This record gives sequence, C-alpha cells and structure tokens, in this order.
Amino acid sequence: MEYTELEVWKEARILVNTIYQISKLFPKEEMYGLTSQIRRSAVSVPSNIAEGCGRRTSADTIQFLHIARGSLYELETQLYLAVDQNYLEKDEFRPLLNQILKCKKLINGFIKYYKNN
Repeated sequence: MEYTELEVWKEARILVNTIYQISKLFPKEEMYGLTSQIRRSAVSVPSNIAEGCGRRTSADTIQFLHIARGSLYELETQLYLAVDQNYLEKDEFRPLLNQILKCKKLINGFIKYYKNN
C-alpha cells in the first residue's frame, strides 16, 4: 500500500491544513516565532510518516513513526501556548486537540502493526 492511501497520513494532512488556516490569524510579530514553530511541527507529522514508509526496514519505519508522534506532542504543547497568549480561542482549540488525538491513536496503531510484523 502506498503511504498516500494510509488513513494516518490523510488525517495528518487534515491537521496540517487546519493548522495553516488557524495560524494565519496569529499576530504578524509571531510569523517567525510561534506561528512558524506550530507549522513546522504540524508539517513534520505527515512528512515523517511518509519518510518512514519509504524506509526498507520495520525498525527504520517505527523510528520515523515515533518522530511523527513526538511532533504531535510538540504541536499540542505549542497550541496550549497559543491559547495562553490569546492567539487561539478555546472553541478553536478543542477540535485541534481532537484531531491531534485521532492522529496519535492512528500512529500508535501503525507502530503496533509494524512491531508485530
């Protein structure tokens, strides 16, 4: 199966697109600060899933899936900081957290799959 057909990769792309839409509303002075960091963390998730799928061994794939999962935790923390700074409203925050949780669960399932094969 091609990585572009994986539900985990598709859900990560949805997350990235939502992050880009929401972060456009952040203050301009954050363009090279929190906005940039949030976007990089989000982009890292589907990118590392794709790179992991391109690796030859399960161990390599699992390593990149762990990196993708770590980026989700990093992104989650950055979004909490955005709420703390009043760049993000709580009603915008909750759906993002739900999408992050969905991606975490899918990545965890994918890691288990690779560990069992």
